[in-house]
Parts: sequence; structure tokens; C-alpha cells
Amino acid sequence: MAIDDALTELTDEFELLGDWEERYRYVIELGKDLAPLSDAERTDANKVRGCASQVWLITTPAADGTLTFRGDSDAHIVRGLIAIVLRLYSGRPPAEILAFDAKAAFEQLGLSGALSTQRSNGLASMVGRIRRDAELAVAA
Repeated sequence: MAIDDALTELTDEFELLGDWEERYRYVIELGKDLAPLSDAERTDANKVRGCASQVWLITTPAADGTLTFRGDSDAHIVRGLIAIVLRLYSGRPPAEILAFDAKAAFEQLGLSGALSTQRSNGLASMVGRIRRDAELAVAA
């Protein structure tokens, strides 16, 4: 599935839900499905800067050139946002990651207007970290 297909699937799921209270509950549920990171993985090197909550992100390059991401947070809603980001980006080639317009995607999902400034900044920081890792993979 391409990244745009994953976005369409997420958009369809969000549209089935009514108001933002239901959508927030759904985002929290998505976060519950994330595999937690071990204490050893919750290092300063894996921490995402610019997030109000504690956020860790691990990037693993695969043999086929795609990048796999895993993440975790100490906040329920942020874990859900990580789950959305991973669903969009994980398992994709760096070129596809770099070509994807995350800002437009989050507007399409309605997240841009529904999140606090701090959470929006944290979401942008997560995407920024993923993009930097994709840029490093392209340069390697």
C-alpha cells in the first residue's frame, strides 16, 4: 500500500466517526495498539525534540531500502498520534517519505484544527525527525 492509500484509509476511518470527541477516543485506541519500547530503547538519542510529552522514535532501515519506524510516548493521545504517523510512514522508501506532504495530510484528517499548538508542534517534530532519517538514508 502506498502512503497516499494509507492516508485515504485513515481519512475514511476518521469520517466514519462523528465529532472530535469520538475521533480523540479513536486516536487513543490507535495508540494502545503500539508495541511499547523497552527501557533500553528510551534513550536520549531516540528522543524526539520539540514535543511537550516524552516521545521516542526508532528508525530501522530494511534490506530493501525502506525505513521502518517504531515509537512510544508517555501520553495517551500522543501515542495515538505516533500510531497515525507510523501508519503513514513506516515501511516506505525514503523518496516516498520525502515526497509526502504531511501538513496537507494532517489538514485532510482534520488534525491541524483539532490539536493544541503544543501537540501540533510535537507532531511536526516527529515528522521532521522521520524526514531527517529519510534524508540520511538517501545520502548513504
